[in-house]
Amino acid sequence: MPKKETVTVQGTEIAVLTHRQDDYISLTDMAKHKNPDATGIVISHWLRTGYTLNFLGAWERLHNPDFNVTDFGNIKMESVDNSFILSTKQWVERTNAIGIIAKPGRYGGTYAHRDIAFEFATWLSPEFKLYLITEFQRLKSDEQQRQALEWNLQRTLSKINYRIHTDAIKEQIIPPEVTRAQAAFVYASEADLLNVALFGMTAAEWRKANPNADGNMRDHATLEQLVVLSNMESINALLIRQGLPQKDRLIQLNTTAITQMKSLISTSATKRLT
Repeated sequence: MPKKETVTVQGTEIAVLTHRQDDYISLTDMAKHKNPDATGIVISHWLRTGYTLNFLGAWERLHNPDFNVTDFGNIKMESVDNSFILSTKQWVERTNAIGIIAKPGRYGGTYAHRDIAFEFATWLSPEFKLYLITEFQRLKSDEQQRQALEWNLQRTLSKINYRIHTDAIKEQIIPPEVTRAQAAFVYASEADLLNVALFGMTAAEWRKANPNADGNMRDHATLEQLVVLSNMESINALLIRQGLPQKDRLIQLNTTAITQMKSLISTSATKRLT
């Protein structure tokens, strides 16, 4: 299911979809600003202009290695005829374009990459374009703040679970009579057990590979990695209490990390599919 959000521009609700891991804006909704009863005609009139064709061709050549340049040239030659008409479906089918998409069903309509949508907005009305950019930027800013909150929440949960993890180490692994240095070594060893299982390297190896990075490897983890790390800390605490040797726990934790990361990445990718 594609991710759908909306912005309201001068009283018109406009859908924004995530497609190909980028933002695509509904030209159909935008066209309602000009003529709510003939959005397809509005888009078709915009498509047939020489400036629009040149812009679309330049955009596709920049972003689309499979763009059909030959048929694009044919379309440009046809466009000099006064009777020339071009629909979004024809444009996509003839040129293998990716900047504009026509979607059926619940999220139906014509969508375009934000670069192209802003050009369409200029053609509709410079004032409309200004309001659209303002609302789109606000939407992206809100989205970034939500993602930051989610990341911080997972980082906090990971730290809480780490306390459960270290308590299990203290109870089951560390002998009663050890020095603080010895205890710290065991804690670090168990922390690196999780690091190797999830990130494929110890904290020291990460630091050596990233000498100029701020913070530690977990501060640079993705949201998905933090979710898995939080789960692994709880699982390792349970395995420690069961008396499983470290080498056996490493194998189980690594298998768990691989399985959960595949699942989370697959879920994130599915949400972006169109």
